[in-house]
Amino acid sequence: MWLIARRSFAEGWVRLIATMLAALFSVGLIAGSLQFALRAQEAMSGSDASEYSRADVLVQGGSADPDDVYAAPDGRVRTDRIAGRPGVAAAAGDAAVYVTAAGRKGTIVPPGGARTLLRPWVGDPRLNPYKLESGRAPAADGEVAVLRHVARAGHLKTGSSMKVLLPRQTRDVKVVGVVTVQGHSSVAAGDLILAPPETVRQAAGLPAGTWQTVWVKAAPGVTPQRLKRDLARDLGKDAATVRTARSVQDAQSAELQGAGASVGGAIGMLASVAVFVGLFVVANTFGTLVRQRTRRLALLGAIGATPRQIKALIRLEALVLGVVASIGGVLFGYPVSAVLTSLFARDGFDISAADAQFGWVALAIPAAAGVAVTQLAAWRAARRAARIAPMEALRATTAEAEGRRWPRLAAAFAVFACAWMFYGPVFAIRAEESGEDRTIGTMILILMGSMVTVSALAVLAPFFVGPLGGLVGRIGHAVSGEAGRLARATITRSPRRVSSAASSLMLGVALVSATALIVLSANARFDEAGTKVMRAEHAVTTTGKTSNGPVPLPRDTADKIARAPGVAKATALTASDAKLVSPPPRRPSPGEEPEPLYLSLTGADQTGLSSMMRLGGRLRPLGPGEVGVTSAIANKQRLKRGQKIVVKGTRGRVTLSIAGIYHDPSHVFADGALVSPATMDRIDPDAETRAVLVRGGTARDLERAVAGVPGAKVMDRSAYVRHASRAMTNGLSVIYGFIGMSLVLALFGMATTVSMSVSERTREFGLLGAVGATAAQIRSIVRWEAATVVLLGTFLGLATAVGTVALMYAASGSSFLRPHAPWWLPVLVTAGAALVTLATSALPARRAAGVPVLEAAKAE
Repeated sequence: MWLIARRSFAEGWVRLIATMLAALFSVGLIAGSLQFALRAQEAMSGSDASEYSRADVLVQGGSADPDDVYAAPDGRVRTDRIAGRPGVAAAAGDAAVYVTAAGRKGTIVPPGGARTLLRPWVGDPRLNPYKLESGRAPAADGEVAVLRHVARAGHLKTGSSMKVLLPRQTRDVKVVGVVTVQGHSSVAAGDLILAPPETVRQAAGLPAGTWQTVWVKAAPGVTPQRLKRDLARDLGKDAATVRTARSVQDAQSAELQGAGASVGGAIGMLASVAVFVGLFVVANTFGTLVRQRTRRLALLGAIGATPRQIKALIRLEALVLGVVASIGGVLFGYPVSAVLTSLFARDGFDISAADAQFGWVALAIPAAAGVAVTQLAAWRAARRAARIAPMEALRATTAEAEGRRWPRLAAAFAVFACAWMFYGPVFAIRAEESGEDRTIGTMILILMGSMVTVSALAVLAPFFVGPLGGLVGRIGHAVSGEAGRLARATITRSPRRVSSAASSLMLGVALVSATALIVLSANARFDEAGTKVMRAEHAVTTTGKTSNGPVPLPRDTADKIARAPGVAKATALTASDAKLVSPPPRRPSPGEEPEPLYLSLTGADQTGLSSMMRLGGRLRPLGPGEVGVTSAIANKQRLKRGQKIVVKGTRGRVTLSIAGIYHDPSHVFADGALVSPATMDRIDPDAETRAVLVRGGTARDLERAVAGVPGAKVMDRSAYVRHASRAMTNGLSVIYGFIGMSLVLALFGMATTVSMSVSERTREFGLLGAVGATAAQIRSIVRWEAATVVLLGTFLGLATAVGTVALMYAASGSSFLRPHAPWWLPVLVTAGAALVTLATSALPARRAAGVPVLEAAKAE
């Protein structure tokens, strides 16, 4: 049997290489997905690097939000109140200002975490956690040191110039140093830009001598816990919040581990699609490979090989293919991971701060998965090969055995039952839960159920080949004459061969169509609602993204635009989050504690706001201390017009009066709560400017006005709505990357199956030529068979996609998931499937037409 295996490898190396390449690409996609997931988790939660690593105690002014470990304290504290106290060896002031870094050529630098912060350089070596990798410390205004990730992502080095977008203005600065923290390129909070203390204090709008936080180093012999108690007693609970630096580091690490687990889970779901596609494609190609050798395997049985030996032969081939494919796939996974990392950075999630992973998890798991995938794919093929009788093998040269229909039907219904194990809980979740968690949970279950449904349809596919083959054969007979009749005979005689290629095409069509339906439905809804809400002719925003949304504009951008020729009105839309304190958030259920509720506040000038936006509901112009809330929040929290609420912003608690309840159907402009600029300044003076809506002026004049703002772009109404809606769906680029790679793999599997099915019929095509069939007629037979593959794969793929989106719509009730495909989508998908199928079958058809008669006679 070992000699037979060696001969099989030597004689069938072309077919084996095609199958091995399918397995290699499958393992590469699995390895790249795992590598990307590990790198993302390492970037988000694998590093406990902290700027507080040398401090013992943190004294925060006022109070800090216990539910947000990165929230700035709402009070101020003076350094001179801390320095010199008993037990204090050193003290340094600290403030954090959210900024955006622009590297060379003004390109936005995606943060290596949640945000990019401007912080003061700490001069005291007892508290300074920063290690200079090159250059020197910033000493004068306009000089900065940056973390290594900022330097890498922004292509910066010592001596480079860069722009920093502050909340209120844009500044040109010079990089004088590149630093690391505890050997890492970023910290738990994200990226840091370090400037002289006075520069940071002014950027934060702090009075002289005051800071948001004071870092404290304990004197020798004084424990952090003791120093914390002493400072808390002396300063008073209301004046400051005193915490140990270790407790803050632990809280940030726990928060990042949770975020990393969430990202890892989401990426794991996408990776499961890659695993499924890989298993599906390898199973198809390996099954075709075994079917091609039906006669040889059966003749081995005729001369004494036992079923166990034949199974061992198939599994040995699968093992060799799996090992080779795993080695190549693991190596191929690194460029796949690099592509996914680049796509992730486009959506504002830059994980390049974490290096490529070379541990045993990153290497061994994909390799083991590759071997397991090929063994699973070969399991059914080996069982089928072991059951082949010699006489069946001789008949298999001309037709497939009829077999029994009931086992295949029973298997398909069993797989459908497995799919309903995922679909069933969807509506139970919808009845019991509400909100975003329900939507995410149901989407995951529906996705898993749809993958199982694809497997069930692949089992049933041979039953559809006969009717479709008959239809295609009649059309072919009318168009191509005798070639069409022969095509009908070959199609209906070998349904498994046709269904194998159609199954791979079905998977590709389902992936593309489902993604297209979701994206088109969401974009149509955004366009429809957004253009109704927005009345302004233009909007100015940025093209860059962060993990929290679009890159903010400096506050002075609106003033620059207002001075442009012809501008009648320029309204800045600022954004901030405020925690709802009173009334407290409602409990999800009587036995559960309520989750903290943060209102997404939008600040906008109320004068002439109706000329900029058309919001639904009843909302009059808001005065200071007033707020308008969306109907969704009002209904969820049972808020009423005229009710007083208390929110906690960056400057402490603020009491607001609900002046109206409205609705933003676009979910783009004010999807949470709306306040006036004066109220926003009370809640968060450094609120981000997300966009500036403009009436009047020309696009050219507006572009001149914002020419000095990095990343600023002038858009018309429809362009801004599309841009703003894309900013709400961060992460889609990575999803597109996964879908695209899975699609390429599925199409490669289909091309391999088609090519192998043609080579499988070398004898048949040669004998057709011997009895008078022309080369054109043989090519026509292959093309009509390809047409059957197109019809079957497209029909099943479109049905799966529409069914998946319809279930998502029924489960979520979202108007952004309408399962109504535009008329041109099925036409476009069918045309694309036909083009791909004909392109992949063109070379095999040409090869089939050129088969010599003598070669056909020698073929198995």
